[in-house]
Amino acid sequence: MSDIQKLSYYKTDAFIGGEWVSGAKRFDVDNPADGSVITNVADCDRKLVEQAVEAAYESWAEWAAMGAEKRGEILGRWAALMHEHIGGLAAIMTAEQGKPIKEAKSELAYAAGFFEWFAGEARRSYGDIIPSPFEGGRIHVIKQPVGVCGLITPWNFPAAMLSRKIGAAFAAGCPVVCKPASQTPLSALALAALAEKAGVPKGVLNIVTSSDAKMVGEVLCTHPQVAKISFTGSTAVGRLLMEQSAPQLKRLSLELGGNAPFIVFDDADIGAAVEGLMAAKFRNTGQACIAANRIYVHEAVYDGFVDAFEARVEDLTIGKDIGPLIDDKAVEKVSRLVEDARSKGAVVRLGGKGGKGRFYAPTIIEGCTPEMDLFHEEIFGPVAAFYKFSSEDEVVVAANDTEYGLAAYFYTQNLGRSMRVFEALVYGMVGVNAGAISTPVAPFGGVKQSGFGREGSKYGMDEYQNVKYTLLFE
Repeated sequence: MSDIQKLSYYKTDAFIGGEWVSGAKRFDVDNPADGSVITNVADCDRKLVEQAVEAAYESWAEWAAMGAEKRGEILGRWAALMHEHIGGLAAIMTAEQGKPIKEAKSELAYAAGFFEWFAGEARRSYGDIIPSPFEGGRIHVIKQPVGVCGLITPWNFPAAMLSRKIGAAFAAGCPVVCKPASQTPLSALALAALAEKAGVPKGVLNIVTSSDAKMVGEVLCTHPQVAKISFTGSTAVGRLLMEQSAPQLKRLSLELGGNAPFIVFDDADIGAAVEGLMAAKFRNTGQACIAANRIYVHEAVYDGFVDAFEARVEDLTIGKDIGPLIDDKAVEKVSRLVEDARSKGAVVRLGGKGGKGRFYAPTIIEGCTPEMDLFHEEIFGPVAAFYKFSSEDEVVVAANDTEYGLAAYFYTQNLGRSMRVFEALVYGMVGVNAGAISTPVAPFGGVKQSGFGREGSKYGMDEYQNVKYTLLFE
């Protein structure tokens, strides 16, 4: 920690109106590997959150009026600084979030990619001229920034979830007030320090750190100067934010829970499917909303697939490949899900136990059924739960048997089946012969109880813009 604290972008105060604000109170941030306290950061109260909203609102007109190319240049410089300091940023992320350093660097490169993508998209926010039915009249359509945006992000990807939202908002001309998770505020504050160097004007970016997430959410949802809320997190909290925003009819983007199926058909390339599952299951120790949650393998290839997968899992190293779970509650949840499955007849083939501190062994469970809790809940840990199936129709029905609809995966070498199953799966994103689907150029988001709205891609800026039409007569 002593080396991290020497970094110029290591910050522990909130960032409001272009100033670093310590606040009257502080809260501790711990190391998930052993629970030791890393540092303490500013614990913003209601007054400071409102101050951040007001600072953003005051900056809005000038920021929106700035040329799109200039806003794009700022985003580009910010991304370049992230690449330049990726080692230090990764060390900060690993300290507070726990993911292995290699994976932290990968996330930061991915996060910078959103700034790079939206730096270009800022220049491509096109309107329309529509042929008018009125003689002498002209119909013009333009897109304008919605205004101040409240961005609430989770702990599992503390840089990427922030940049995915900020990049689109900035490209559209919106200032932001960001609330990072209390477990991982240091990554957000480090990005804010680099934003200063990149030339982000005062008030356009505000980072409010707080141990009272409920209070911050309420302020952002009810403050009349906040035009939009973008939230990534649990479905339960998403519903609450939607309810609180309803009286003012705020714009909302919600990226919520998932329960991703991973299907291996009998004609799949087994080697490729194993590698795809390794990526879809164990990225960030399984703590991802798009992590494979229910693994369906056709009975004809089941034994060979699980054997091959087990061999790969046995090669994983705790600390190097598998980090700790975020906190004690996470360990308790994963342990509960495994024990519930075991008590209802599932067989733990590998792992199935915790380790030192908050580490949990990579686990394989066979014989899972819909009666088990891990069929319905996000596991959010390194536990691979297996189910057998015998027909395409059967597995599609099973895969869709959830209130969630974020991501799904399947492996097949049959082109016709690829198209049928892709269209039949009720999910916002589908990986066909792919276990890693996240990229800044593709739309990220779900359906059903996994939320609505899309992040990244050419669709991402639409969430931060209003469409305005004018009928003009000379």
